[in-house]
Amino acid sequence: MRLDLAFYAFVRSVVVGFCRLFWRETVEGAENVPARGAFILAPVHRSNVDSPLVAAVTRRRLRYMGKDTMWKLRPFGWLWSALGAFPVHRGHADREALSRCREVLAEGEALVVFPEGTRRSGTAVEDLYEGAAYLSIRAQVPIVPVGIAGSEAAMPRGARFIKPVKVHVVVGPPIEAPAPGPGGRAPRQAVHKLTRVLQDELQGLLDQARSRVEGRGPQG
Repeated sequence: MRLDLAFYAFVRSVVVGFCRLFWRETVEGAENVPARGAFILAPVHRSNVDSPLVAAVTRRRLRYMGKDTMWKLRPFGWLWSALGAFPVHRGHADREALSRCREVLAEGEALVVFPEGTRRSGTAVEDLYEGAAYLSIRAQVPIVPVGIAGSEAAMPRGARFIKPVKVHVVVGPPIEAPAPGPGGRAPRQAVHKLTRVLQDELQGLLDQARSRVEGRGPQG
């Protein structure tokens, strides 16, 4: 095993162990995560702790975007890279981010994209960005939607400390990408439609995860 993958596996085991102990994290539907090949993992986003929480859904390395300033100190830069993150420079982030994301997917890896773009609050999933759908169609890879309940209470926006609340994660079945347009392009109508499908799936998964946390159904 490559050194970076071995390091990722070690750190992941520590992070997942902490999440299971501190937040009593449980995962439902982990079998929906592809065992091989590229895909986009698309979780809802309610807290800064969502990234470590989704690490529990698969042993495969997950790739994330990060601000280039995180790489200024060399030891930390190596750490972020080893943990699957890659830098995106401010000022022209959109174009560079899309290019880097397509490279990650072309290498057959798993890419995490938060379709809500930033942390949201509440129980409604709405106004998704279309980046996940666009990448899915261009790269011809599935989107795996993920609902997370409890993370907002675990660390609300503006909070400085985490709280030991119950967290449950639900992974939905992969959403297959529709056929691309001429030249491998992602038609605007197809992107809109796939985004709406993703929104509906995420809403259902968030509701399902919330019901588990509130004791209204079985937990996995």
